Amino acid sequence: MSGQPHTDPLVPRARVANIANVLTGMRMALVPVFLVVLFVGDGHETFWRIAAFVVFTVAVITDRFDGALARNYGMVTEFGTLADPIADKALIGAALIGLSLLGDMPWWITVVILTREIGITVLRFAVLRHGVIPASRGGKLKTLVQGVAIGLFVLPLSGAWLAAAWVVMCAAVILTVVTGVDYVVTAIKDSRGRPAGQ
Repeated sequence: MSGQPHTDPLVPRARVANIANVLTGMRMALVPVFLVVLFVGDGHETFWRIAAFVVFTVAVITDRFDGALARNYGMVTEFGTLADPIADKALIGAALIGLSLLGDMPWWITVVILTREIGITVLRFAVLRHGVIPASRGGKLKTLVQGVAIGLFVLPLSGAWLAAAWVVMCAAVILTVVTGVDYVVTAIKDSRGRPAGQ
């Protein structure tokens, strides 16, 4: 096989304007909204931090639905393949950088997570012409734990709740590093096992 996608003229191609891509676009649009709400006042007003949490949660939920819709209902498009990870990284990056600027998140955590996310995204695009490396269970768990951890830090927590948030964040950092290494190893093995010229 040539590795080129099958182009049967009788099989309709997924339209770019489908619900999955609309959800991805909504997530990208919510990123600046989230940042504005997060920084209202001094960035530590309880009402606005809860509002920022709601915006962040809605954005994360769209991520859970758009991929599933695209795969299950034949809505996968080139736009969605490119835009979805960019929207994810934009949301996570905005939240981490915003929290670090407010002094609520150590910069080293932001640097570690964003280095992994940006690096893997670049690698994913680099191997895209050879086929997509599917997300592992570990990768999906990492995404879930990251979302929960960041969401907890957006909330105005203290005491035992804040300690619990730190436990979840530590788990997120560990999963981020481990799944990042696993993805790189998988990509290297895949490239070595591919016949020459492909």
